[in-house]
Amino acid sequence: MQQIMKQAQKMQQQVAQAQAELAEAELTGTAGGGLVTAVITGLGEFKSVKIDPKVVDADDIETLEDLVLAAIHNAAEAQRELAEQKMGPATGGFNLPGF
Repeated sequence: MQQIMKQAQKMQQQVAQAQAELAEAELTGTAGGGLVTAVITGLGEFKSVKIDPKVVDADDIETLEDLVLAAIHNAAEAQRELAEQKMGPATGGFNLPGF
């Protein structure tokens, strides 16, 4: 029983360290060859969206919307991959909700 408690404490410390690393990480997703960028933290909080003025066309809002959405998806995928990379070893392969 004591061994299990030690393992649980170690796992808890690893998870806390992984969460701290994720909170500090910033990942960037892009679309349209860099015309639109989205920045997200390793915990999934979006920090910014930048749009190059060249892509802004009042007659073609749909393209801009698609580029913004693609950049956000790209950043979110990078965040998911980083979370799996950081949390996987800390959780011993257990799938924790939210990570």
